[in-house]
Amino acid sequence: MSGCGSGGCGCAGTPEPAKLLTPEQQAQFEALAASVAAPAAPAAQPQGPVARVNGVALHAAGDLLDEQSLRQRACTELLRQAAQQAGLLSADDVPGTDGSTSAAAAAAMEQLLERELQVPEPSDEACRRYHEAHPSQYMQGERARMRHVLFAVTPGVDVKQLRLRAEALLLELRCANDGGETFRAAAAKWSNCPSGGEGGELGWLTRADCAPEFAREVFGGAEIGVLSRLVHSRFGLHVVEVLEREAGQQPTFEQVRGAVALTLRQQTWTNALRQYLQLLAGSAVLEGVDIEGAETPLVQ
Repeated sequence: MSGCGSGGCGCAGTPEPAKLLTPEQQAQFEALAASVAAPAAPAAQPQGPVARVNGVALHAAGDLLDEQSLRQRACTELLRQAAQQAGLLSADDVPGTDGSTSAAAAAAMEQLLERELQVPEPSDEACRRYHEAHPSQYMQGERARMRHVLFAVTPGVDVKQLRLRAEALLLELRCANDGGETFRAAAAKWSNCPSGGEGGELGWLTRADCAPEFAREVFGGAEIGVLSRLVHSRFGLHVVEVLEREAGQQPTFEQVRGAVALTLRQQTWTNALRQYLQLLAGSAVLEGVDIEGAETPLVQ
């Protein structure tokens, strides 16, 4: 099942090929797998040769995978093979052609990343600078009542066509002036979220109720009505209408210092993972999947 990224509608989200470290880091890993690929790639692999990493197949012959799913599998396979080379995983371990990995492989990859990705503790000065630059990120008690239409990104979907359809609906709904009837009908017809049966209603949500990337888009401003842009999340593209907002309170730096430090550690971890994946890709033989490689060590 696909989900909206919000806890308000009860979506379960899409199955993940492997659980690496924390759920937040797993989400960042998936986003990074998309970002390290070369641009201008087609939305799905044509039927033909199987994509491989150092000769290991990423999917069964004839399977159609969208580029993001293919890159995620490639990045996971790079880490699995690195864990084997480091002696953390048996050489007999073999990945599934459906993108699955064994429990032993998941644990070994976690050990590998803990060893290879050194994340220093952010300084008090760095935390203060970040807090001053992102005051709204730590608002407490802020919430919004909203509804949405989700266009889910799933394996095999034509992402370009999906975006065009979502953008066309966004324009239509921004021009509608009928008390929400058009929006509710569109949610019932198009949304890939269970909330579509309720006209897309998500109710009152806080930042904590939403996936981080969804929360950043929705709570990053003060717009009321259909947002002027599509909201991107790990689940797809959202047309979002904010019906009401309630302002929260701005805590002091001392009250949120721990949360700020966590954010900076996650950012450092993300950058280190990006560099490590590029390093692995630069020394690997990749077939049928495009990932920017790095021939020199980039891990800080």
